[in-house]
Amino acid sequence: MSKGANLPVGSAAVRAELAWGEGPGGPTADASALLLTAAGRVRDDADFVFYNQPRHASGAVRHLGKQSAAGVTTDTVEVDLRSLESGVERVLLCASADGGTFGHLTGLTLRLLDASTGGELARFEMTATSETAFIGGELYLRGGQWKFRAVGQGYDSGLAGLATDFGITVDEEEPAAPAQPVAPVAPAAPAAPPAPVAPAAPSSPSSTPRLTKGEELLPVDMRKRLSLRKEQVAVSLRKRGAEGVTARVILVLDASGSMSFLYSKGIVADVVERMAAVAAQLDDDGEMQAWTFASHPARLPDLRLGELPDWLKFHVRVGEVGIFRRGKRKKGLRDDQVDMRDVGIQNEEQRVIAQVRAYVRENPAAAPTLVLFFSDGGVYRNSEIERELRDAVEEPIFWQFVGLGKSNYGVLERFDTLPGRRVDNVGFFAVDDISTVPDPELYDRLLSEFPDWMRAAKREGII
Repeated sequence: MSKGANLPVGSAAVRAELAWGEGPGGPTADASALLLTAAGRVRDDADFVFYNQPRHASGAVRHLGKQSAAGVTTDTVEVDLRSLESGVERVLLCASADGGTFGHLTGLTLRLLDASTGGELARFEMTATSETAFIGGELYLRGGQWKFRAVGQGYDSGLAGLATDFGITVDEEEPAAPAQPVAPVAPAAPAAPPAPVAPAAPSSPSSTPRLTKGEELLPVDMRKRLSLRKEQVAVSLRKRGAEGVTARVILVLDASGSMSFLYSKGIVADVVERMAAVAAQLDDDGEMQAWTFASHPARLPDLRLGELPDWLKFHVRVGEVGIFRRGKRKKGLRDDQVDMRDVGIQNEEQRVIAQVRAYVRENPAAAPTLVLFFSDGGVYRNSEIERELRDAVEEPIFWQFVGLGKSNYGVLERFDTLPGRRVDNVGFFAVDDISTVPDPELYDRLLSEFPDWMRAAKREGII
């Protein structure tokens, strides 16, 4: 199709697929949709469907996410025309660029597909220069018939500029925080229901948990949970002939936009508490290093066991994430808090993997390192991630990835089957709802491959 051309849409549901060629270190793009009335405005902010709000309340419009293959990345929005509410007469098919302009992308194309058959209904090849946001096309209702128009209109003002033109509320930038702000106590995330804890196996000399520094400072209930969980970690290790092993434990938490629900429901905070027991059992100094990541990685303050309640309150959160609010530090943050707005909301796993590798190289330890890496998927930098993990084969690090949903895990899920490595340095498993997984099952799965890697790494002289 040429710019401005239109055609009738006979399909009941369609997919708008934005595609572009990948380039090393280049920008990426994100598809989105705006649901508009006849007046050309959204009814409220809920009519904006994008990576941080991937499903419209009506269910009619969904952001399906990225896929990458053969050097081409796609990001897709699905529209069920039958389910659109009566007040919606236009659906704009938009995109924004992250890390550059659309002029740096090659092969920028919008394809309209039949959602049920996958057949191509329209193809619109676009050209761009300095634009950071784009309206690729639109679905519009005319005389009771849905049609598609190739638009190709760009914005240099980014997604915020595009969105405000159609009535989306954009937060104003807050002034920079004073040098020594008075930090209010942030409310704790709502607590998730305690994960099921099966009765611990009877203690024995080989499964007795180590006494951990700082444990005595915890609230009574948290201390009891920690004690039971440490014992279960010891039992899981004993099953695999790894009783008494020690390791440095590093925690990595996905903070991309799609994780917001898991944070707001307290599920991530519960995961951190359960992982603290792994660190406490494997390394009795009572500390665990931690990172968070989305578009960019950020190292969090070390988690010291005695400070666990405050650590959960101040460092396990995505409350400051906002696609339109970056560049100035949020008011009221403590000096040691990461401004989550600067972390962003996309998935760039390879960047945080590189940072963790650099930390381990620069801070050698007598024991090997176990990285517990939590993500809800949306992986699309497959070649870059694979390169980092292949390069890490010769390093004293085992990478245990845990998927927190039914999303695309890409190379993380496939890495176990990839040939050409001296040792298998990566484990992966996914769960639909980690808050319902009992501790014995979680620790058994979490530690199922680490002991085998330790034995193989010792044989090969890696540790």
